Amino acid sequence: MMQILAISGSLRAASTNTVLLNATATLAPENLRVIVYPSLADLPHFNPDLDSDAPKAVKDFRSQLAKSAGVIISSPEYAHGVPGVLKNALDWLVASGELYEKPVALFSASPRATFAQASLTLTLSVMSVRLIEEASVVVPLLGKKADESSVLADPGISKAIHSALVTFAHAIDLVGTESKQNM
Repeated sequence: MMQILAISGSLRAASTNTVLLNATATLAPENLRVIVYPSLADLPHFNPDLDSDAPKAVKDFRSQLAKSAGVIISSPEYAHGVPGVLKNALDWLVASGELYEKPVALFSASPRATFAQASLTLTLSVMSVRLIEEASVVVPLLGKKADESSVLADPGISKAIHSALVTFAHAIDLVGTESKQNM
């Protein structure tokens, strides 16, 4: 079974991005296990002096990423960028390499989060991830009082999420095949 780590860039309890990822975990095909990372708030502020002997929360985060075949990130937009908590999490991964060549799909709960998506894409490209654009999806949850059950009940949204997951799993399989062929 392929494990995918899903990271919400929002700490809000009622975050539509977290709702989207929780629904994604429920809609995952049988060959995928999507784990929504619950501890972004536990990561300390990035400090390069601590990078080589990282705090426990950082080690746990890195370990979860290392065990995952791919990553899904869903982020809100704050002040035309990604939230600081998400950028902080990514900063902890720059030197350690858990995202290097890792397949990543970007999900979004808002069609208006274009600046955040562009900023996140730029950051991830510098980190040398394999951004799987065809598996990235934007669903219109912004402004709705969406919860997981309402997302799951919407046939258009649930189909889009499921299709994105199938595409993502296929892309991860292709990346694995390419890596084996290059050995």
